[in-house]
Amino acid sequence: MAIILGIDPGSRMTGYGVIRQQGNQLTYVASGCINAAGTPRKPLSLAEKLKVIHDGVSELIAQFQPDEFAIEQVFMARNPDSALKLGQARGAAIVAAACAGLPVAEYAARLVKQAVVGTGAADKAQVQHMVMAMLKLGHRPQADAADALAVAMCHAHNRNQAILMATNKTTRRAR
Repeated sequence: MAIILGIDPGSRMTGYGVIRQQGNQLTYVASGCINAAGTPRKPLSLAEKLKVIHDGVSELIAQFQPDEFAIEQVFMARNPDSALKLGQARGAAIVAAACAGLPVAEYAARLVKQAVVGTGAADKAQVQHMVMAMLKLGHRPQADAADALAVAMCHAHNRNQAILMATNKTTRRAR
């Protein structure tokens, strides 16, 4: 059994999703968002946002005690400034995982969508729908939380594939 924390990073809103994997069975544990935007009256500086993300992910790790950590990779955005901020948000989350001694896995957005929806070109609504169906949720999670759950599910799928491949290699050698 493994508990997996998935993260969909964002400089303003970082989604998280926690699942439990036992064999091929995935069970929903928790999901939500870390709001690093501040308030309209008091928006946060970039440094404050990164601290909020780091502290929020650290709290999630302390609360749920995950065995593994998975995060979405940066995609090349049209706006280089946005890509840099996203990379910094990812870095804050990854540092929290590294400080806790968790192994970190990174997945491209297209691979995450492929694993959950069946196509790398899926939109947010399709990801939400499939996450809801596959985890048997009675409610539709927020888009960022659904994306984070999808990252965790993608990691669980890849984890199962790695175990299967290792088992096959061991079986072949034993013959």
